[in-house]
Amino acid sequence: MNQIVELGEFLRSCRARLDPADAGMPATTRRRVPGLRREELAQVAGVSVDYYTRLEQGRSRTASPEILESLATALRLDDTERAHLFDLARRRPVQPRRSASSPAERVSPAVHRLLTTLDAAYCPAFVLGRRTDVVASNPLSRALIADFDAMPASERNQARFVFLAPAARELYADWETVAADTAAMLRLDAGRHPDDSRLGVLVGELAVRSEHFRAYWAERRVHERTEGTKGYHHPVVGDLAVTYQALALPGDSDQTLFIYSTEPGSSSETALRFLATWSTEPLTDGPRTATPNEPDTAA
Repeated sequence: MNQIVELGEFLRSCRARLDPADAGMPATTRRRVPGLRREELAQVAGVSVDYYTRLEQGRSRTASPEILESLATALRLDDTERAHLFDLARRRPVQPRRSASSPAERVSPAVHRLLTTLDAAYCPAFVLGRRTDVVASNPLSRALIADFDAMPASERNQARFVFLAPAARELYADWETVAADTAAMLRLDAGRHPDDSRLGVLVGELAVRSEHFRAYWAERRVHERTEGTKGYHHPVVGDLAVTYQALALPGDSDQTLFIYSTEPGSSSETALRFLATWSTEPLTDGPRTATPNEPDTAA
């Protein structure tokens, strides 16, 4: 990935999203492109038009922290976008490219025990690593989302599931938001790790196979999940809603533990408890289906 080019493209996309009125620019109906003009953004940021133009066109390889702060403020970037801007502008020594066959990430035994404890508390939980790889998960999360453990190691990836698995479109109540956020998470990762060849392979595959990914990737948005809510249309237990917390694991800045929970006494809690019971029953004659009231263990 050419970081200088990516920096320019990111600046351009953020500039296009900025409402001129928010930047104190006079309203006009004769704007040929959305957002601020280059000269307007340069004025708000307090830099020369020529310098900003060279930066956006990838013709400048230097940008001081002070200029980046000014640009971030002028573009009204949030904390995640600001961090991404600095990632893209950082001048790094040339690093050897990661091999696509490098060993998979792993979690510690303590994290595995934590996942087991959370499963007993009816809390789906899983660990995402770099590139949204699913590094570890507990049984309830696999019953709720997908059985990543049953997939080939190369396919245990959240982004691949969201964009390439037909079941994902039916599973997520708001698939469009989930998909857009997932692409934005990958974009953030790409800024942090520009030399990760495995990430490049994943992005290339998704771009070829998913028109939705191509559209979201072109927006150049960045996103970091911390907490929120998510709805599911589960084929076994129906509709349910969870809240989630995303916690960075100590010792590995690329690994994040996601913990799902439900409102006590809610129908969603009942659904998760039923799903936990259903997922522990052995398969007999084939795939199981369920009525709204009880599981049907006969195929």
